[in-house]
Amino acid sequence: MTIARITAISAAALIAAQGAFAADPDLVVFDWAGYEDPEFYKTYLDEHSRPPTYSFFGDEEEAFQKLRAGFRADLAHPCSQSVVKWREAGLLKPIDTSRIPEWENVMAEFKAMDGFMEDGKAWIVPLDWGATGLVYRTDEVPAEDAATLQSFISPKYEGRVSLPDNVDDAYALGFLAIGVKDWTKATDADFEAASEFLRKAHANTRAYWQDNSQLSQLIASGEVLLAWAWNETPTTMQAEGHPVAMNRATKEGSSTWVCGYVKLEGGEGSEDKAYDFINAWLEPRTADYIVNAWGYGHSNAKAMGALDPEALKAAGFDDFESFSGSTLWQSPLPFELREKMIAEFERIKAGF
Repeated sequence: MTIARITAISAAALIAAQGAFAADPDLVVFDWAGYEDPEFYKTYLDEHSRPPTYSFFGDEEEAFQKLRAGFRADLAHPCSQSVVKWREAGLLKPIDTSRIPEWENVMAEFKAMDGFMEDGKAWIVPLDWGATGLVYRTDEVPAEDAATLQSFISPKYEGRVSLPDNVDDAYALGFLAIGVKDWTKATDADFEAASEFLRKAHANTRAYWQDNSQLSQLIASGEVLLAWAWNETPTTMQAEGHPVAMNRATKEGSSTWVCGYVKLEGGEGSEDKAYDFINAWLEPRTADYIVNAWGYGHSNAKAMGALDPEALKAAGFDDFESFSGSTLWQSPLPFELREKMIAEFERIKAGF
């Protein structure tokens, strides 16, 4: 484990130990578990002395439903496929980019993504990006099995697979496995074929993971040999000395996602603190930390360009076109298709 990662975990543990009263009620952040890591917003902590109040979700559909039901927060952390849906549901406020000094350095490819900029307004500040790909135990899984997504349905790995408890990542796997790299053009037949692949993969699945720590324990123990997972898993496990790798270049490819912070309607916290938090996330030292300690990319192109070229190359972030060229982009989906995915994925996990 890297020193930076150990330091961050220790700081996070200290914050947790201080109890709920340590959290700042003037800024409520609705986030993925793990992103409360204080190294992501160090300048915010330096200025305000205590972290935001965090609430966590397991996937974006859960977050969406909770917000629709009236949950209040100031900022949330959705990904590319959800921004349009959240905006159309009236959940988002536009971002005032004049209050974000690093805005001009945010990668142009992300600013141009569907739904990120609409009506001349920004609706999300892109921040973190990466891959969902085949992660495997290098001492147990031969190279030829790690080279194809079909291994997820091989009888050889019965009970030794872990899939994300996340409809978007799961269907990214299903569509890739049947040869579809643009899910916005998927036909009904494609959807049925992707669902059938996931049904077969379910038969091999030991557990559906919800966060990296849970998945890492399963892989470290040897219970799981193959997983469909994020960059964070191999990065943190390799740092701890485990024989684990990700293959983004399988025969069928991998998936690319980009996430960021949005401002939420109904938030009652401090506007100033919300922008301070976002600006801390966009700083070069956050880019350095997220690449080297978590294995994810950062949206600040200037900051990424200043990092060690070897570190970028090792993580696959030295060439954006190469990273994203053979992937399924998790872009916004037609409403009807995504609703079918949500319903069918629940059926699949229930064994139907």
